[in-house]
Amino acid sequence: MFDFSAVDQRIQNLIAKDRLPNVSVCVKGPEGTVFEKAYGIRSIESHDPVNEDTVFGIASMSKSITALAISILETEGKLSWDDPVCKYFPSFSVPGAPKDLVTLRTLAQHTAGIPPMEPLEWSIAMNSMDRDGEWIRAMRASSPNQMNTIDQIIEYIAQCPYKTVGAPGENMSYSNEGYAVLSYVVDMAAGIPLEEFCRQRIFEPLGMTRTIMDDDCVSARQMAQGNITSLFEFDDGELTCDDHWSVLPPFRGCAMVKSTSRDMAAYYQCLSSWGMQNGVQVLPRAAVEAMVGPSIPATDQAVYGLGLYKRVKCGHVICEHSGGLHGVSTKGGLLLGEGYGFAVLCSLGDADMDDIMWTLYNAVMGLPLDTSHRWFIPAGREFADPAMLVGTYIGHEGVPSRVIVPRVSSPMEAVVNDHPVTLVYCGAGRFLAMDREKPDALRARLEFFFRDGSAWGVRVGSRIFSREDAE
Repeated sequence: MFDFSAVDQRIQNLIAKDRLPNVSVCVKGPEGTVFEKAYGIRSIESHDPVNEDTVFGIASMSKSITALAISILETEGKLSWDDPVCKYFPSFSVPGAPKDLVTLRTLAQHTAGIPPMEPLEWSIAMNSMDRDGEWIRAMRASSPNQMNTIDQIIEYIAQCPYKTVGAPGENMSYSNEGYAVLSYVVDMAAGIPLEEFCRQRIFEPLGMTRTIMDDDCVSARQMAQGNITSLFEFDDGELTCDDHWSVLPPFRGCAMVKSTSRDMAAYYQCLSSWGMQNGVQVLPRAAVEAMVGPSIPATDQAVYGLGLYKRVKCGHVICEHSGGLHGVSTKGGLLLGEGYGFAVLCSLGDADMDDIMWTLYNAVMGLPLDTSHRWFIPAGREFADPAMLVGTYIGHEGVPSRVIVPRVSSPMEAVVNDHPVTLVYCGAGRFLAMDREKPDALRARLEFFFRDGSAWGVRVGSRIFSREDAE
């Protein structure tokens, strides 16, 4: 089933194409470890090689671990996914939304209506004191406080000056702030910190001996005993690296787990097997079912469940999540009910792990290794009502990001973060934004939302930008 040499060669080709300094991959299945290999170096200075025990940041792959912690607590009767958030934080509110409608579930599924906002970026800038640069200085200049407590995040959500992106439960728009709040709900319901709960109830039972959740990488370094990556970035085309890990104290369950591809593949394999590992029910089946079971639709279009996206490809149900921070780009996933878990970890920021992960999925599913998993497919025609798209849409997660559709044209043209693009229609309100100078280069996937004859917002990747050009 698994052509090891072909998979290895394709991964090496993808690493070379994208100039990745390192990658660690692992696939675990019912038959054991199916494929495991590490490529590249841990740092430019030492050139020490990455191996299967090298610790990486996993960034937002951490979210499903937080969701699993809540699901476990629900099976024990200590909370409910349908509890309103104000039960735990009485001052919590989303502007304009009834408090009882904003639940733990809407936070976890990114459907609480919270718009893209700055707190995560502010927290990184204000608390990662070894970091510097134009972006860091801009964030420090605009931050209203140290952004190092959950109360500061909750206060900012309640007073947020930006439009909400729908009523609770209506639209999915990715929100790190929601998972920050969920981290502290676990503390309250479990009676111990989230970090300790995950260690006791998830990491240790699954044998994840090189996995830890910490907010500053100090404990991770101790655990790794030197076998931990530096953090790589491209600066004007030149590869650089440092050891300045992002510090963002309130966002513990959002992005702060450090692990290996071996441990993360074991984690996803256990979820794939409904909580079973080596014939033992290590995690409550009901907890896993809450996250990825029948209550989450299974279609060819990705749907965000509780900490994981869920979609169908060639009859296989895939649940997955990616992650990204300074010096971190990752992807993890599973084939639901089939006993396969996958992990791809890299310590280069802003890198795309999709092609490597799809190579691994395809190998297990018996598909050609280069099979695409994209579900934005060109419709072969133009959008019938282009005037409805014209406008300026802004997301305020850090330095404001913009999508501008300046006029009706054929083909439709737009500007995404100062990059001129051509909009390729993909059905419904979906478009591929292709670079006008490099027509094969994808700049963004866009999905427009309509009301009263015009688009009121556009989802850019996973965030909804609101229209702000006219009232």
